Amino acid sequence: MRKNILFTLLCISTALSAQRDFNKVQITSEKITEDIYVLFGSGGNIGLAIGEEAAYLIDDQFGPLTEKIVAHVNTLTNKPIHFVLNTHVHGDHTGGNENLANAGAMIIAHENVRKRMTEGNTPRPKEAYPVVTFNDKMTLYLGNDKSIHAMHVDPAHTDGDTYYYFPENNVIHMGDNFFSGRYPYIDIANGGDIDGLISNVSMTLNIVNDDTKIIPGHGNISSKEDLKSYLDILITLRERVKKARSEGKSLEETQKMSLSTEWDQTHGQGFINPDRIIEFIYLSAD
Repeated sequence: MRKNILFTLLCISTALSAQRDFNKVQITSEKITEDIYVLFGSGGNIGLAIGEEAAYLIDDQFGPLTEKIVAHVNTLTNKPIHFVLNTHVHGDHTGGNENLANAGAMIIAHENVRKRMTEGNTPRPKEAYPVVTFNDKMTLYLGNDKSIHAMHVDPAHTDGDTYYYFPENNVIHMGDNFFSGRYPYIDIANGGDIDGLISNVSMTLNIVNDDTKIIPGHGNISSKEDLKSYLDILITLRERVKKARSEGKSLEETQKMSLSTEWDQTHGQGFINPDRIIEFIYLSAD
């Protein structure tokens, strides 16, 4: 049953991507610091860091948007995009890899991202694969005494999740470990796990301070307080779902218990509805 559910979710996600009308998508941006921006369009939030000699993208949304994304970057800097850093494997974050690699960018990601691309059910062109991978952490030096610290975190959204932290700018891109103002997608088929997600978010709260700008995978630029509220929801839901499961209730019975009712109107109206967040926690919680 679990495999059938996951396969159905994958098919739905693939079908929705195929049906999108990218012609209507507009790329916008928000300036965080003098040399860091966030780009919004369709898919995961893109981080843009402007180094001394090159531009660095964190994620690149869908392939059909690459031309628009590059055009918008060109309004913010004349530095060429030489590096693309992936936070994880999903196509709404890596769909532009092939186009940007063909234009000369180097694709960098955790080794599990490349593994998922080469072994996954959804074929990817080889040009989309990361050509530089790491297994724990890595530092890129941007010039001007600035750096990006890549940190592989526990399996949470997927098993290739990476944070990109800008210590000198006090900015962190959490990828899809943080869905700001909504329930998260825990991709169990790709190694996702609610316990890892809670662990990662807890760790992040020990890194950031009240002035840190947090870039979520989806949603608005956020603060430490926003992230703390998100963690509180995750912990409470996990406790409630585990209790129901330990009492012998089935997934379907647990979904009917209204365990997330306090947040459903604010967090459960998007891609992940109340039934799905309960399902993810029920299937993955230790």
